[in-house]
Amino acid sequence: MDDQPNSLALIHDFATWEPVLRLLLADRPRDHGTGPVRVAGRIGRGGWSLALNRPTPPPGRAVQAEDRQEETDAVDRVRNALAGTGVDSLAFTAEVEQSGRTALHLAAPSPAVEPGIGPHPGALVLVDGSVPEPWRRLPDPAPEAVPAPSADVELLERTLRERLPDAVGATEEEIAATEARLGLALPDELKALYRVTRVPWDDPDRYEEADRIGDAVGCDLSDLDDLYVADPASRHCRWGSGATEAVVTPPDAAVQGLVGSPGWIAFGDNGGGDQLAVDLTPGPRGHTGQVILLSHERDTGAELLADSLTDLVLGRPPAEPDNPRLRRQSPVVARVNRSGLESVRAAAHPALEVLSIGVWEGAPFSLAPVVGLPRLRTLTAYPGTLADPLEIEQLTGLEFLELGPQEWRVLLDAGAVPPGLSAAAIVVHGQQDPLPIVALANEVLALRGRPPIVRTVLEGDLGPLA
Repeated sequence: MDDQPNSLALIHDFATWEPVLRLLLADRPRDHGTGPVRVAGRIGRGGWSLALNRPTPPPGRAVQAEDRQEETDAVDRVRNALAGTGVDSLAFTAEVEQSGRTALHLAAPSPAVEPGIGPHPGALVLVDGSVPEPWRRLPDPAPEAVPAPSADVELLERTLRERLPDAVGATEEEIAATEARLGLALPDELKALYRVTRVPWDDPDRYEEADRIGDAVGCDLSDLDDLYVADPASRHCRWGSGATEAVVTPPDAAVQGLVGSPGWIAFGDNGGGDQLAVDLTPGPRGHTGQVILLSHERDTGAELLADSLTDLVLGRPPAEPDNPRLRRQSPVVARVNRSGLESVRAAAHPALEVLSIGVWEGAPFSLAPVVGLPRLRTLTAYPGTLADPLEIEQLTGLEFLELGPQEWRVLLDAGAVPPGLSAAAIVVHGQQDPLPIVALANEVLALRGRPPIVRTVLEGDLGPLA
């Protein structure tokens, strides 16, 4: 914290940003205009977004670090200044006069605004701590679910001891301590696995042993102390993407289509970042204790890997794999666009939760067909696709709304922003000036007394534009 004042001084020093601005100006189209030039982007400690035409390497050669050295050096100057500020990233917009006089606008992140793409803000969180509906969904009870016929604790333990004759397992006290930490009892198969072996990940000299254990089990096994409940809070959530997800569990599904569950116990991974879990809250056709895969590329749902932990260890596939096609056919999420549904009326269904209106060349749509639908909670609409944005007032159950700047302007001027929104977003396409978008976002935030995006203006001189 002692370095923060110095770091803030650096980040508010025009010279810190000058190499990035010169790089963007040198890359701009040569239109020989007489007005000011605008360049924008975002730089963070974890990466950056700049609209640059990066050099293409010669045929047969991959991109080398030196190919982008100038860009990296310019960006690192800003990133180094950010390091001591406690700020993860800054969006910026520079207005450069032909004389070189420059006004650099910095947009500091607000705790009520999710990171955006490039210089534009992400979703606006209007209710502190709120999450999209799928992250609030609990599993349906499955009182009739039982372990699969293939679950065989004795066979499982015997097989593992044959494969790992020198392994040292967990004690009953350690297993009991894990159950107390997790707040639930481990299924018998999982207890049997850890009675045989626990993984020595804390000892680099024993990594080969850990690999042998992984081969014997069929996954990279977690240490007993690293078991966790894969509930919704354990899975990444942003309003901008999570609000358009939905929990759908067909009547013949083996796995419930949840974000997470208090009955999913994660115990390993497949070596590619996907988590394996034992499922104690299966779908209508599933079995208690089945093994599922949680993909790191998805925010919701899981894939059935094996009907039991015994099957996983023995390499036996599920008797009846899940069919994800049934989830895609659900009326819960509807997409109206030039390659999807052709009307809002076609999307209207009592189960509809998410309506997304995308690119459309025809006449704008009326929202009348979906007024009064009991479960509609999310509306996203591409700019210019709504005949009358004020119809949104009649969608009283919305918790998330994404519109273009003009549509938001209509709602704000009419005092018609839905009062029940938990989050909102301004959809921006193309190279729109970020400054009016930030101002608009702050208007929406102000309706709920949420922290605004703080703007700082730095002045400098880059010399006459070529």
